[in-house]
Amino acid sequence: MNPFQLSIDELEKKARSIRRKIIRLNAGSPAGGHTGADLSQVEIVTALYFRILNCAPDRTTDDDRDIYIQSKGHAAGGYYCCLAEAGYFSPDWLPTYQHNDSHLPGHPVRQKTPGVELNTGALGHGLPVAVGMALAAKRDGSARKVFVLTGDGELAEGSNWEAALVAAHYQLDNLIVINDKNSLQLAGATQDIMKTDPLEDKWKAFGLNVTHCEGNDLSSVVNTLESLKAEGSPNVVIANTVKGAGVSFIAGRPEWHHRVPKGDEVERALKELEDV
Repeated sequence: MNPFQLSIDELEKKARSIRRKIIRLNAGSPAGGHTGADLSQVEIVTALYFRILNCAPDRTTDDDRDIYIQSKGHAAGGYYCCLAEAGYFSPDWLPTYQHNDSHLPGHPVRQKTPGVELNTGALGHGLPVAVGMALAAKRDGSARKVFVLTGDGELAEGSNWEAALVAAHYQLDNLIVINDKNSLQLAGATQDIMKTDPLEDKWKAFGLNVTHCEGNDLSSVVNTLESLKAEGSPNVVIANTVKGAGVSFIAGRPEWHHRVPKGDEVERALKELEDV
């Protein structure tokens, strides 16, 4: 079981702490970062690591641990901030993000960072690997669950839909796909670049169960994930989020896909993220 099992109020405090870490981490990166994507996923990864996942920093080699895959690998900064908050490595590592020889490269690398399960960044690879892991767990008789977080722009990659076919065919009800649907990607609105809606209908047509949640509302995220049913089909949660959520001048603005806070923007953001 998860060693934290935090309440919603406690999770909200964790999410705020993780957001502060994200702002400082990106501000100190010599190679830029993906601030908007880091911020949109905060409630999702907070709920997973501090309540849902059956895993812990001292169980990274446990064959029965749940697996989390950050398929939207460009949002590694936010992922690292969550892992540091959860104790997988010291927060002292965070200022080294993307520096030479850092344990925290620009995209997740399993061989460098404790807690990372898969090297990601080439979009569309996380879900296919998650399907393989879920199938292996089924064949091993393991109770393990495999969670994978995808971006919504990433769903233009055909490899995701091939993986969905396999997941449904093998009835992988130990697989939970979470779509971080913030509706923005590098160059603008996802719907203008490559329309994926009606997304629910597409997943259902491939044979997966679909539910929705408000992805920046911890109560909604937790209640949805804890209510999922394992009935012979994989689950997809469409998490409706805001890119850059939590900071007023970043939220909903596509230019923050690959921009970092500078100068007084850092203090402005941290002021908004003070504990209340």
